[in-house]
Amino acid sequence: MKILVMSDTHGDSQVIERVKGFYPEIDTVIHCGDSELPFAHESLAGMIKVRGNCDHEKAYPEEEIFMNNDVRIFITHGHLFNVKNSTLSLSYRAKELDAQIVCFGHSHILGAEMIDDILFLNPGSLLKPRGRKEKSFAIVEIEASTFKVAFWTDDHQCIASHTFQRK
Repeated sequence: MKILVMSDTHGDSQVIERVKGFYPEIDTVIHCGDSELPFAHESLAGMIKVRGNCDHEKAYPEEEIFMNNDVRIFITHGHLFNVKNSTLSLSYRAKELDAQIVCFGHSHILGAEMIDDILFLNPGSLLKPRGRKEKSFAIVEIEASTFKVAFWTDDHQCIASHTFQRK
């Protein structure tokens, strides 16, 4: 299974469309908030999406939890969990939900790490990256024994990849 994860596009529907077309074999597309588009915008159609601190439409949920095969995935923007300072609050919530993958944004800083057998994934920002110059999104491949994460730029350059063992 392949999941495309993006966040913090801040009104740029063109970059969303460009990135969605990147991988035709994607099973699920996630937007971790701050799209700054209407909930029903055509660029967001078919996505699992959550509200960021810059999304004011109430139709956006604060959190989404879904199953992808046998993997429980928790999505939030991160601002309600203070992710710019620590992932501790986010970790507590992920454990409450029995999540195996947590997708979040808000900080605009890409990263992936396993903490207590949970994959924490921030795809960075496709508009205003921090910590590096490349605008980014992530592709997650869920396999029987691993989570493979690759970070890509909006012009189709792979900037990092990681493989994590899963339980």
